[in-house]
Amino acid sequence: MTDMILEAHAAGNGRVALVTGAARGIGLGIAAWLVSEGWQVVLTDIDRVRGSKVAKVLGENAWFVAMDVALESDVIQCVAQVLGQFGRLDALVSNAAIADPHNMTLESLDLEHWNRVLAVNLTGPMLLAKHCAPYLRAHCGAIVNLASTRARQSEPDTEAYVASKGGLLALTHALAISLGPEIRVNAVSPGWIDARDPSVRRAQPLTDADHTQHPTGRVGTVEDVASMVAWLLSRNAGFVTGQEFVVDGGMSKKMVYEA
Repeated sequence: MTDMILEAHAAGNGRVALVTGAARGIGLGIAAWLVSEGWQVVLTDIDRVRGSKVAKVLGENAWFVAMDVALESDVIQCVAQVLGQFGRLDALVSNAAIADPHNMTLESLDLEHWNRVLAVNLTGPMLLAKHCAPYLRAHCGAIVNLASTRARQSEPDTEAYVASKGGLLALTHALAISLGPEIRVNAVSPGWIDARDPSVRRAQPLTDADHTQHPTGRVGTVEDVASMVAWLLSRNAGFVTGQEFVVDGGMSKKMVYEA
């Protein structure tokens, strides 16, 4: 995370965004970027300690609420807190996910694990859209769902994660049609994003091969994703809805054969 995205505009822009899974990684990067653009950002996560800590680092335009997106009662309570605190909601970024794409083999896939991944990664965004919609509609707001390039490309033993992200792409265009024209809904599908904490990146730097295999010449950063999300939430994207935006350095367009 750069110093630039940690510096909030003092005046703010009067708009309120809810970002889930914002205690670390891409979610934190999105929250920080929006704060830098003057948004009032509500960060949510199941990690209360870290979530509260990073919200303090981001400054007075950031506020933390603990929430498990898979629990409708948590979602209802969180939305009520946001409205009670700010009186409005202009944007929803559904980023919270069980992010490790590797589970056990299909033959040994535990149904409890499958259900939990889908509950967080797919049901969560639906619940948030359901309960945020009335308030987003009042301000012609926008939703961005964080999907993944794995929705269209797979590695072995990734069934739960891939299914959840594929479903999220379908949910995105369904919501766009149901909630338009007042609410726009889009999805961003990141590829390889180095979302590790700075201390880990310094201790375990990526290799030249990691970077050069990408057509852009480097692995992605959280800022690459955050800037796309911020644009989709902006008035400049007013004619864009129901779409998927891939942020992967061109990897999904590259033919790869083993030597």
